[in-house]
Amino acid sequence: MIAVVKGCHAVLSALLFLIPPAARAADDLGGAARELARKTSVFGKADPTAIAWRNISSLGPAELAKARAVFESVLQEIPARNAAAPPLTVRITLSQNPTQYLLVEEAQSADERQVWIAAWKRAAPRSAAPGIGLESKLVYQQDEPILDVAFPADAVLVLSPSRVLLQDRTGAQSAAIASSKPWPRDLRGHLRLTGNTFQAFLPGMTCAGAAAAPLHIECHAGDAPWVLESGSRAILLAGLPDRNFFDGRVVLQTGQRKTVAPFYTAAAFEDQGRTAWVLALLDGRAQIFDSAFDPQGSFTLWGSDIAGLDGRCGAASLVIATRPGDGSEPDAVQAFTISNGTPAPLTAPVTFAGPVTALWPAGPSSVVAVAHDLTTGKYAAYVLTVICGS
Repeated sequence: MIAVVKGCHAVLSALLFLIPPAARAADDLGGAARELARKTSVFGKADPTAIAWRNISSLGPAELAKARAVFESVLQEIPARNAAAPPLTVRITLSQNPTQYLLVEEAQSADERQVWIAAWKRAAPRSAAPGIGLESKLVYQQDEPILDVAFPADAVLVLSPSRVLLQDRTGAQSAAIASSKPWPRDLRGHLRLTGNTFQAFLPGMTCAGAAAAPLHIECHAGDAPWVLESGSRAILLAGLPDRNFFDGRVVLQTGQRKTVAPFYTAAAFEDQGRTAWVLALLDGRAQIFDSAFDPQGSFTLWGSDIAGLDGRCGAASLVIATRPGDGSEPDAVQAFTISNGTPAPLTAPVTFAGPVTALWPAGPSSVVAVAHDLTTGKYAAYVLTVICGS
């Protein structure tokens, strides 16, 4: 099936969910790629000067490479184009909705732009475990970005780019954070409670204070490693100097040091009775490592934010993960188990009105998810807890 829409990239997110579930679709990925290539050849009078590809589906790199090969092969079969015609640029996204895979093409020639969607049927996804779900509870929201939220006794501690805020029964108080240089784009931060004290990790800076009134913090610049906990089982130290991702230097709980590919987030899980790790890499892959941090395989099902939990509902351990996206569309998180290197959904997704900008463990069985509401512009922090059915 081909849908034709004139407009800009802002319509893309909505289009992905406007394809009727029962609509006639292409036979397969190759058929969808051929249809888009034919549309492209009619629309543009010149050969494409640039073709950009992006994969935000659960399909892997091999399927994206196949789509690209078919698309470009069909274009090459078309008679020579007019080299003097306006330049033609193409952007193609491999995506999906609940019932179909989608190839979404945005083509532009001079001032004219078109969007086409070619769809084909996807196999029914593996069902989540019956009676198991993620319970979502809103705990705090504000206009300024929220980097992390923690929960000292009878209070809420909120980390923002400019301050740490403590909200308890008596009211709210805050302590300013002053950075000597601009924060990196898409700033990240993390809170860690130890008894009645806390640490706040930021790129190139670490702060510490008492998690009680009167609130006071001390911050020090430097390349101190972040402490990343996953449920109650594993601790990983990772370096995040002056950027929004970890540089790949890690220290295991045993003291062993390793260097891996740069990554956004990490989660520990149990596979066949042994602790393993999964890292969300910068290239969109989730890379699995064994307890010695030797690579064991990868997949492309998840987004860049993941967090590990202790086992619930009969599962040895869980990983909470966002879905792939570019930060400009609604997001969702879902709980998975991992067995023999393969993730399987344990719960249905929990959806948000915008991208999830932070995902951190909040104890053995809960995580904190921060979402940026695209309608109101506010940042909202939620606690997500795995709930076992009867």
